[in-house]
Amino acid sequence: MTPSPITLMTGRIAPLSGTETPSGIIKTCVDRPLKLGPNGFESDEQADLRVHGGPEKAVHHYPHEHYAPWRSELGTLPALEAPGGFGENISTEGLTETTVAVGDIFRLGSAVVQVSQGRQPCWKLNRRFDVPDMARRVQDTGRTGWYYRVLQPGTVAPGDRLELTDRVAPDWTLHRLWHALYVDRMNLSELEGIAALDVLADGWRKYAVRRLANRRVEDWSPRLDGKA
Repeated sequence: MTPSPITLMTGRIAPLSGTETPSGIIKTCVDRPLKLGPNGFESDEQADLRVHGGPEKAVHHYPHEHYAPWRSELGTLPALEAPGGFGENISTEGLTETTVAVGDIFRLGSAVVQVSQGRQPCWKLNRRFDVPDMARRVQDTGRTGWYYRVLQPGTVAPGDRLELTDRVAPDWTLHRLWHALYVDRMNLSELEGIAALDVLADGWRKYAVRRLANRRVEDWSPRLDGKA
């Protein structure tokens, strides 16, 4: 894996388009080095810390090569004009969900980060793109992006490269996890593997544990559609 130099982005909390709901989803490029700590980059903000940010979602990475198919499917939208449309902190070419696995460890600048989980899209993407089912589209396509936890704080600058240093669970690509959780949803063998995958964020492992116990798939509509 030889990714392109990173585009680095952060954002402040602001009302989500058409609502009074605060959100940090709009990210813009920065042109200076930033400190990266256990909860993310300095100057980056998340509004709802129950479901965004925190140690297991410290850094959001979204592949820039996904932008072309989105433009092909949705047309020219403001949020697709430049990296940052999906609320990502890092944009590259050369890394996607099919090649990156949970547990992969990268050096980035003087920091060290580890892939912790894929992204679960939420209804705020519907507002961000002004596409009523955008969150569902992201989930259904598997073009979700992913998160890192920070193993070693440091400083990261625009143009730094992600350097792969170790693979803890190379068989468990993010695409495989996505397929098990959202496509082949009651494959018990895959769910047992996910439940035992220690390097995966606890929140994702719990989905597998609950499905194994209850033999049913959870309701996604509150997350995807914003329904109570």
